[in-house]
Amino acid sequence: MERRDFMKKAGLGATAGALLTGCSNNAAEGGAAAVQTQPNLRWRLASSFTRSLDTIFGAAEVMADRVNQLTDGRFRIRVYPANELVPAFEVLESVQKSTVHMGHSASYYYIGKNPALAFDCTIPFGMTARQFNAWAYHGEGLETLRALFADFNILNFPGGNTGTQMGGWFNREIHSMQDLRGLTMRIPGIGGRVMAEMGTTVQQIPAGEIYPALERGTIDAAEWVGPYDDEKLGFHQIVKHYYYPGWWEPGPNLSFYVNRDAWNQLPAFYQQALEVSMKEANLYMLSRYDAENPAALQRLLGQGVLLHPFPDDVMQAARDIAAELLESNTSEPGYAKIYTAYTQWRDVAYRWFSTSEQTYAAFAYGNAGSEECSL
Repeated sequence: MERRDFMKKAGLGATAGALLTGCSNNAAEGGAAAVQTQPNLRWRLASSFTRSLDTIFGAAEVMADRVNQLTDGRFRIRVYPANELVPAFEVLESVQKSTVHMGHSASYYYIGKNPALAFDCTIPFGMTARQFNAWAYHGEGLETLRALFADFNILNFPGGNTGTQMGGWFNREIHSMQDLRGLTMRIPGIGGRVMAEMGTTVQQIPAGEIYPALERGTIDAAEWVGPYDDEKLGFHQIVKHYYYPGWWEPGPNLSFYVNRDAWNQLPAFYQQALEVSMKEANLYMLSRYDAENPAALQRLLGQGVLLHPFPDDVMQAARDIAAELLESNTSEPGYAKIYTAYTQWRDVAYRWFSTSEQTYAAFAYGNAGSEECSL
C-alpha cells in the first residue's frame, strides 16, 4: 500500500481533521474550512541521512507528506538529504542557527557539544525502542530532554527508531577483547568512547563514506544499523564477519529538531499537524525496519556472511566501561538530572521486560539466530 493512501484507505483522514480542529462532528468540512484560512508556508528540513537509505531518510518524507495532506498543501516541508544543504553532522547547528527550519538526525552525533545529548538517542545498554517511547511520551522524558535542547533554541520530537542494532562488520574474528586492540572502527556516540577504552581506534564518518573506507582499508570494522541498510550499503562485499548485538544501540531514537522561533510562528493548526505527522513517522520507521530486516539477514547469510555473537568478555567489559563513562559527567547538574531520570526509568522498565517479554522470547524464539551460523 502506498503511504500517501494509507490514511485515506484507513478512514483516518477525517479523524485527523477533527483532532486538529477540535471538532467532533462534520470533521471533514470543519477541517477543510480551517485549512482554507491558513497561510501558505514552505519549510526546509536537513537530514543527516542519504536518500538511498529509504527507511531512515524516508521517515522525514513520511512526516512531510502527512503535513502536506493534513494542511491541503498549504504547509509544505522539503526534505534535503545529507550534504545537499548542510553536512551530515551539522544538522543540529543548522537548525539552531535558523539555516533550516527543521532537522532529522541522531543526537549522539553531537555529544561533543553536550554529552547529555546521547540520552535523546541511545546509550550503551540503554533502553529499547519501546522503553524509550514510553519514557518520552508518558514518563516526562520529552520534557526532561527539552530543557537541554532549549540551550540550542530547538524543540525536539521523537522521529523514528531502528530497534536494537547489529554489532557491525569486522575484517577478522573477535574471540576476545584482545582481538579489538589495534582495530580502527567506524562507530559514533558513547559506544565509540567505550570501544576506544577497549583499545579500538574510533572514527565517526557518515554512512556514504563507510564503504570506501572499508574498501581502502582505512577502517577495519564498521557499524551502521542492521541487515536491511547494511545490505544496501554493501559492507558484505568487503568483509564477512557480522557481529551482534549492537550493545551500544539497543534502541536508538532519531529526532526531529524544530527551530523554536519557527515553531512559535506557526499557527496552532500547523503545530498540531506537524506533531501528529512526526508521531506517524516515529511509528513508521521502527515497523518498517522490523518488516525488512528478517529477509535481509537471510539474504546476507546466503551470500557467505558469517554471523557471530560478541564474546562474553567483550560484553562484560563494555557494560562496565559504559557505566563508568556515563557516571563520569554526573558532577554537572544538567547532565545529572537527565542521567538520573533516564536510568531510573530504564531500570524499572528492565524489571518489567525481564519478567514477561524476556521469558516469552527465550521460550518462543528458542535458539533461532542465537548461534554462530552461515549458509
